[in-house]
Order: sequence, then C-alpha cells, then structure tokens
Amino acid sequence: MHLRLISWFFIILNFMEYIGSQNASRGRRQRRMHPNVSQGCQGGCATCSDYNGCLSCKPRLFFVLERIGMKQIGVCLSSCPSGYYGTRYPDINKCTKCKADCDTCFNKNFCTKCKSGFYLHLGKCLDNCPEGLEANNHTMECVSIVHCEASEWSPWGPCTKKGKTCGFKRGTETRVREITQHPSAKGNLCPPTSETRKCTVQRKKCQKGERGKKGRERKRKKLNKEENKDAIPDNKGLEPSRETPEQRENKQQQKKRKVQDKPQKSVSVSTVH
Repeated sequence: MHLRLISWFFIILNFMEYIGSQNASRGRRQRRMHPNVSQGCQGGCATCSDYNGCLSCKPRLFFVLERIGMKQIGVCLSSCPSGYYGTRYPDINKCTKCKADCDTCFNKNFCTKCKSGFYLHLGKCLDNCPEGLEANNHTMECVSIVHCEASEWSPWGPCTKKGKTCGFKRGTETRVREITQHPSAKGNLCPPTSETRKCTVQRKKCQKGERGKKGRERKRKKLNKEENKDAIPDNKGLEPSRETPEQRENKQQQKKRKVQDKPQKSVSVSTVH
C-alpha cells in the first residue's frame, strides 16, 4: 500500500514539472515577440517587435503603418500625417489613408484638399466643376462665377469744345462711372466707364483767361513773333551811319560855301537901233 502511494506521488510530481517547463517556454516566446515598454519599446509604442515595429500604442496616440522599402512597420503618432485621417476606437486609435485623389481629408468621404489636377467641391475631388461654377486654379476649388458690377453714372459734365467752355455753340459733354466688382474668368465683362454726347449752349464771348488750350498757344506764338520783330532793326536798303555830329556839321558848312562861290550866269541884252 505504501509503495503504491509513493509511485503515485512521483507520477504527479513529474507531470507538474512538465507543465511548468511548457509554460516557461511559452512565456519566453511571448516576451521575444511582444516585449512590453519596459523591455525596450520606444516612440510611444505599448507593444512592439524588432521586425514589425510598434504593435500597439500608448493611450491617445494613433497607430499607423509606414512603408519602408518592401516592408511596413508600425509607428505611434500624436496626429495622423498628411493623406490620412484618424479614427478612435475603444481598443485602438488608427490612421487610415485618404482616397487616391485626396491630399488631406476629414474622413473617408470628405476631402479637405485635393491632389494636383482635381478641384474641391463639397468634400469631393472633381476633374471638372459643375454647371454654374468655375475652377479657381489658385485654391484648386470650384467657386461661384462672379460678374462685373459698375456704379451709377455721374452727372453730365460741362459742355466743352477743344478744351474751351466758351466761344462756341455746339460741343460735347461727358459722364463717368466706376467698376465696383471685377469679374472672374467666366463672368460677364465690364461695360464702358465713360460716355460722351453732343450738346448745344448759348454762345458767349470768352473773357480774358478763359481761352482754351489752342487759343493760349496762338497767343504765345504771337507774343514770341512780336518780340523777335522788335529785336531785329529795320535797315532795309540803308547802310548804318558812322558819322559823328561834328563831321555832319562840317559837311553842311562845306555845302554852303560851294553855293556862295558858284559864278552867276551873265545875261546879255541886245539893243536894236
């Protein structure tokens, strides 16, 4: 009886040693594949492996797979990179890639910026904008078409002719307006900003200083001509006199002496006997 009990005791002891050795080997494999933070994980990882990087993240961090060459490794980030959107779940916070035509997105159905060649409209990336909209190549969005707008006409200006407001009966008058909204690429073009029409006024004589531009030009030319005329002496057909007053007086006295010394003609009277 005692021998039988002893044999059962050794059998149970060996079985317990076998179970312990199996649990120890399983624990070593798990620690080698999924070491915890205290065993070397970095960059916000909660669990990681040497080959795959992060396997899970610390609370509030997002898990995302990054491609390096031919393999992907897990990383943990505080926010998702461009081209991804974040989704929070009870067990994991994950970054998911946006659609192929999205550069950035809010979720898989709503883009916030499109890639080159696409235009954003209501969260969608389109090749061409819908009817009634036009593409803005600066923002790469579909925007409303803007038409030109102008202010009201100003009052008609004074009736003028060749820059004058007097000395005529028929002339022209002008009014203007300003552009208050410039059009977009497909918008209606702007109308003329000035308008001129013929006008008739009662003729009045121009007062001094009211001459127009041409009148002032003619007056200036006339004054210049008179000044040039006064500057040139009129000696046509005459030689300039170089005699002094004494020479002229001597000359006159010589003429008087010649007259006095001239012999008088004798008059012969014949007498008939």
